[in-house]
Amino acid sequence: MAMRSGTAGRDCQVIAVDNSVAMLERAQELLSASEEGRDIELVCADLRDIEVRDASMVVLNFTLQFLPLDVREGLLRSIWQGMRPGGVLVLSEKIALEDPQSQALFVEMHHGFKRAQGYSELEISQKRSALENVLIPETLATHRKRLQQVGFERVEVWFQCFNFISLLAVK
Repeated sequence: MAMRSGTAGRDCQVIAVDNSVAMLERAQELLSASEEGRDIELVCADLRDIEVRDASMVVLNFTLQFLPLDVREGLLRSIWQGMRPGGVLVLSEKIALEDPQSQALFVEMHHGFKRAQGYSELEISQKRSALENVLIPETLATHRKRLQQVGFERVEVWFQCFNFISLLAVK
């Protein structure tokens, strides 16, 4: 909805893709309660099965980290091919830091943030266990290299909090 409100009065189409019916149902509830979300198309599908066409912007929010390592480059290449020249990919991911001490520090800071939000130690532990071997983070250098290999000309970090980043990749 935030993206849609920023495009008010412009000729654009917003398509939101998720493979979780529950997530899309919740999104529909939120969109129904807002004027900005009235014309957002929700699609239940595996992102790897979606053909991107004539896109000026694509946003992947914490998506790659849940895909097998061997399909990530192919997905990004497919997205790149479906984008307009000058188009922007916004890629947000949890990253693995190259320095083990920095990694441990940021993980602990993130857990501290969760505690401050009211999460119990049990909830934090359960979430960590649930994501182990499911969420596979990569280093910033790996993300940059792969984005450049598929053809993006510029790759910039535009946001970072702990070990969560958001990159802008320009075609």
